[in-house]
Amino acid sequence: MGEVIRFISKSERERARLIRVARAIYDSIFPPADPVSGQQDKAPTNHTVSGANAHRRDGVLLS
Repeated sequence: MGEVIRFISKSERERARLIRVARAIYDSIFPPADPVSGQQDKAPTNHTVSGANAHRRDGVLLS
């Protein structure tokens, strides 16, 4: 009953889709480092989006 449904415009959905495609292309070109033999002296990089327009990797809007 306390669930909030938010309208997401078509342009915002398209933007999120393009970001997912770009990340997939980037990951295919620069695969994540192997945790066993990877670079252990560098901090891990996290590809997250925070704030009002945060989406999970599968495109679901996070509230």
